[in-house]
Amino acid sequence: MAKKTKKVAARGKSPARPRDTDGARLGQLVGKAVRRLRTAHGLTLGEVSNRAGISRAMLSRLETGDVTPSLETLAALTTALGVGLSQLLQGFGGDSNPAQLVRRGEGLEVVRRGTKRGHTYHLLAADRGPRKIFEPFLVTLNDKSEVFPGFEHPGIEFIYILEGSLTYRHGDESFPLRPGDALTFAGHVPHGPETLVRLPIRMLSVIIYQRDADDGLRPV
Repeated sequence: MAKKTKKVAARGKSPARPRDTDGARLGQLVGKAVRRLRTAHGLTLGEVSNRAGISRAMLSRLETGDVTPSLETLAALTTALGVGLSQLLQGFGGDSNPAQLVRRGEGLEVVRRGTKRGHTYHLLAADRGPRKIFEPFLVTLNDKSEVFPGFEHPGIEFIYILEGSLTYRHGDESFPLRPGDALTFAGHVPHGPETLVRLPIRMLSVIIYQRDADDGLRPV
């Protein structure tokens, strides 16, 4: 009598499913880039989703790599974050363009902690790696009633006055600044505008993060 054979499925294993490995990798890379850029700029999920015109739930899934973004979504995210497409696709399918171009008026507006009305920052370039190297801002001050806190951050800051005049405080010192004046100082010392003399004020602010001897950059 022939013995009946019984096929038993291996426990803990599910049937193999075809995987779109390129699509999954793209989704993970874009998700990590979006989250890194969003948090670096101090933006919430809601703020970016509103700017991009996508739901907050979809943005959250995108950041965790659960979904692969469409071309339309990628284009919307570049606008919302003020970066080029190469920034979101860095590391996928070859080297990205080493140059960044930000047209006049297209810098991402960043809200810095402690600022209220009349004090805006437009980021002129986005960091490309897991650690910040530098951050250039176009800063505009246009309200005399604004009360400015003392800012503190790692690295060295360089400011160059383009328009208007003010007194800038760094630690216990105050510096009167007019168009063409430049000031460089340590970022960890409390600093910020003290008196706004002539409005509007526009200045270039560049924060350069210091280097460590071992790995080249001090984390921020």
